[in-house]
Amino acid sequence: MNRKTLALVHTSSTLAPVFERLCKEKLLDVDLLHIEDASLIRDVIADGELTADTLERVLHHLTTAEDTVADYIMVTCSSIGPAVDAAQSRLHKPVLRVDQPLAEAAVKIGTNIGVIATLSTTLVPTVDLIRRHAVKVGKEVNIVSELCAGAFEAFLADDLESHDAAVMEAIERLAPTVDVIVLAQASMARVMSDFKGDEIKTPILSSPSLAVDYLATVL
Repeated sequence: MNRKTLALVHTSSTLAPVFERLCKEKLLDVDLLHIEDASLIRDVIADGELTADTLERVLHHLTTAEDTVADYIMVTCSSIGPAVDAAQSRLHKPVLRVDQPLAEAAVKIGTNIGVIATLSTTLVPTVDLIRRHAVKVGKEVNIVSELCAGAFEAFLADDLESHDAAVMEAIERLAPTVDVIVLAQASMARVMSDFKGDEIKTPILSSPSLAVDYLATVL
């Protein structure tokens, strides 16, 4: 069997090890190519949105990945996820938003969906993606979103304890009122290891494992 190559486009160096570990566990015959550009997320944060200029830079990275030996491409940052939608008509290789399987799973599980993010620039594209998938499958959903103010800054400052505490507090607030909770950013998946036993019965979804599980079905 010929080995496949998966190109991963990151906006933070902290995400590469997360996906490296998951892919080694679940994609045994797949080689990885990591492309990192932290300036993308810095500019999205500074501009408050994914601008046309930043979108074109994302497309440049996707085109570069396609021009390599990559058989499949995944963008691991939800804030630049809409660039994947724009890329579909330009690329010949398949490209996946890391939060696509996440959105599909959330809609399948429940009607009342809680979305938690540490970046405001992630909330809008994630909520929009969930709504669009719900419309696609003909399901009405109610989405409640919450921003963990200061958590992303704590993450960047390597104050992981404060980051995790802020996310956990948001989870505890939303859990009693929703059917499922979505952690909108891949960087938030780290808090999943903090749960013990049946502390919270509401399903909590994060994008890295769901995305890699999906890739295992197509690679």
